[in-house]
Amino acid sequence: MPRCFWCNDDPLYKDYHDREWGVPLRDGQRLFELLLLEGFQAGLSWITILRKREHYRQVLFGFDVRKVAEMSDQYLENLLLDPGIVRNRLKLEAARRNARVWLTLEDPVSLLWSFVGGTPQIHHFKDRSEVPAVTAEAEAMSKALKKLGFGFVGPTICYAFMQASGMVMDHTTDCDSYAALAAPRLQ
Repeated sequence: MPRCFWCNDDPLYKDYHDREWGVPLRDGQRLFELLLLEGFQAGLSWITILRKREHYRQVLFGFDVRKVAEMSDQYLENLLLDPGIVRNRLKLEAARRNARVWLTLEDPVSLLWSFVGGTPQIHHFKDRSEVPAVTAEAEAMSKALKKLGFGFVGPTICYAFMQASGMVMDHTTDCDSYAALAAPRLQ
C-alpha cells in the first residue's frame, strides 16, 4: 500500500498513518492529547512519541485535562525520573499549564478548528517538496495559543497538530489514504 513519504516500515507508524493521521478529529479530550503529544515531540521524531504514547496515557491520567491541570510539583518531579516518557521539565510544566489554560476556554474545540474555518482543508500535494512545515493558519494558531498562555505551540508544532488532527489533509496524492480521505470530502 503506498503511503506518505514520512511513513517508514515500523508497524506502529503504518497503523498511525493509515488510521489516524489526517482524519478529522473533533473530540476535545483527544485534541488535548494530540496537542500535548505534539509539544512533547518538539525536537524529536514523531515515532519516538508514538512509541511512548501509551505510557504517556498512563502517567497523564488518560489525558484527562482536569487531572493533568492538577498535577503537583512533586508529581512532575517524579515524572522526570520516568524513562517511559520524554523527561523534559519545560515540556511537562507546559503540559500542566496547557491543561489549566484549556479549562478556561469556553469551547477549545471550536477555537482550534476556527483557524481552518471549521472545515478541513484538503491539499493536493504531489510530493514531499510541496508539503509545508508552517502555514499562515498555523502561525495564527500559534500566536493565539501563546497569547492565551499555552506553551510548546510554535507554528511548526501547530501545523503538525493541524495535519495530525485532520484540520488539513496533507496525504500526498500518491498515498492510498489520500483517495480515502479526500474523495468523500470533494463530492
